[in-house]
Amino acid sequence: MTLTGKHALVTGGGTGIGLAIARALQSSGADVTITGRRPEVLEEAASSHGLHAQVMDVRDEASVVEGIAASVAERGPIQVCVPNAGIAEGRSLSKTDTDFWHRTMSTNLDGAFWTIRSAMASMKGTDWGRVVAISSIAGLRGLKGAAAYSASKHGLIGLVRALSEDYMGSPFTFNAVCPGYVDTDIVTRNVDAISTRAGVDADTARSMMVDANRHKRLILPEEVAAAVTWLCGPGSESVNGQTIEIAGGQV
Repeated sequence: MTLTGKHALVTGGGTGIGLAIARALQSSGADVTITGRRPEVLEEAASSHGLHAQVMDVRDEASVVEGIAASVAERGPIQVCVPNAGIAEGRSLSKTDTDFWHRTMSTNLDGAFWTIRSAMASMKGTDWGRVVAISSIAGLRGLKGAAAYSASKHGLIGLVRALSEDYMGSPFTFNAVCPGYVDTDIVTRNVDAISTRAGVDADTARSMMVDANRHKRLILPEEVAAAVTWLCGPGSESVNGQTIEIAGGQV
C-alpha cells in the first residue's frame, strides 16, 4: 500500500480512464477524490468503489478552485494530482470554428492548468507529491483532422515539462502519460466521427483506430492506470518531466 495516507485527485474520474486510475490509486492505499460535471455519474462511481465525489467543471476556473478547496478541506492536501478530464473530437480546419477551438482548449489545457495550480497550492506544504497528466499520442505528433485536439495535448505536455523544471530538486515530480486509442466510450463515440470524415463504415472506422496502435489492439484503461500508479510509486523518484507512451510501440 505505497500511497497509504495520501490524498489523490483525479479529474474526469467517473468513467473510463479516470475511473480506472482512481481505482488503481485506491488499491495502492490512496484516499481518492474523483471530479466531474455530472453528479449522478460521479455519485454512482464513488458509491460503487469507495471513492469521494466532487462535482467540478474543469472548464470553469472558479469551479476548479472551489472544488479543490472543498476536497482539501475534507481530506487534506492533495499529494497525487491526475488531470485526466478531456474531450477528444476531431474536426478539419475548415470546420474548427472559434467556439470549438475554445471548448477544446478550455477542457484539455486550461482545465489541467487550473487543476494543477490549485492542487499545488496544497501540495507545496507537504514533503512529497506527484502530478501525472493524461495527454495522448496526439501530444507527440499531429493527428490528421484533429488540429485543436492535437494542439491541446501538445500544450499539456509543454506545461508538464515546464513545471518539472520549475520544481526541479523538490520532492514533487511532473510527468505525462500518452495513450493511443483506449477502449472507452470516447473511442466508441469517435467511430461515427471517423466514419463521416473518412467516408467509411463503422467497422472500418474502428479498425482504423485499432491499427493506429502499434500492437494492433485497443488499449485497456487499466494499462494506463498501471503507468500512472507506477509514476506515483517507489522507485520513480527520478522520472520527471517525461512523456510515457502507451501505444503498443514507439510513436
